[in-house]
Amino acid sequence: MSGIIFFDIDGTIVTEDERSLIPESTRAAIAETRRRGNLTFINTGRTLFNIGDRVKKLGFDGFICGCGTYIEYQGEPVFYHTQEQSFCRRIAEIMRECRVSPVYEHKDGYFFDEKAEMNEGLRYFMDVFVDKNVDVTGRVEDENFSFDKFVIWANKASDMERFNSEISPYFSIINRGGGFYENVPLGYSKATAIHMILEKLNIPIENAYAIGDSMNDLPMLEAVPNSIAMGGAEKIYPYVSYITTPIEEDGIANALSHFGLI
Repeated sequence: MSGIIFFDIDGTIVTEDERSLIPESTRAAIAETRRRGNLTFINTGRTLFNIGDRVKKLGFDGFICGCGTYIEYQGEPVFYHTQEQSFCRRIAEIMRECRVSPVYEHKDGYFFDEKAEMNEGLRYFMDVFVDKNVDVTGRVEDENFSFDKFVIWANKASDMERFNSEISPYFSIINRGGGFYENVPLGYSKATAIHMILEKLNIPIENAYAIGDSMNDLPMLEAVPNSIAMGGAEKIYPYVSYITTPIEEDGIANALSHFGLI
């Protein structure tokens, strides 16, 4: 039976620096494994709108976005979980009171809060997307404001004790380091989406592979027996079954070759 491979994007498919480079060996490896009949899925924390054409054109059978809150297979949505607007507005008000800097992520776009503190992390985030022609005009006050998940940067004046007490009953709080936190609805993750897809496609777990590079990939990596860390991602080395070379040293190609997928 063919295999199914789940790829993170940032630091795995695409370099995380300003170049956003996709190595040619990665392109060739994905094309070859698909030619051999293996399925390929993106499995990312990014929401759907933020997967650019450069990634889509690599050729994937499906997309898992927003840490398992959205699943698409062969161009058709098969699962979507979002938050009710009244709840979103309540969370936004609490984030203001906690004095954090949030970005609210929906499958169709981002929303920002002009009443929140602007810090270096948020400013860089917005500048990067402006450079990539990503729409950053969405605001909390907009009539259509809602979100699937959200991220925050903590500031010196942030009330993180209250943040944790208010958010943890509803969201998994993922500490990404440097005062940056990713908040995913409880019960959803890169792992839950993998299990949904395996059940839908009737693929045994032993035929599933996952490749990532950061701590927010842990649910995905721990969900499958064939887990792969990109070279240089030392924090996740203890949790995987194989460590490949860095992204620009043919990391994806070497990983797929190791498991006989190309």
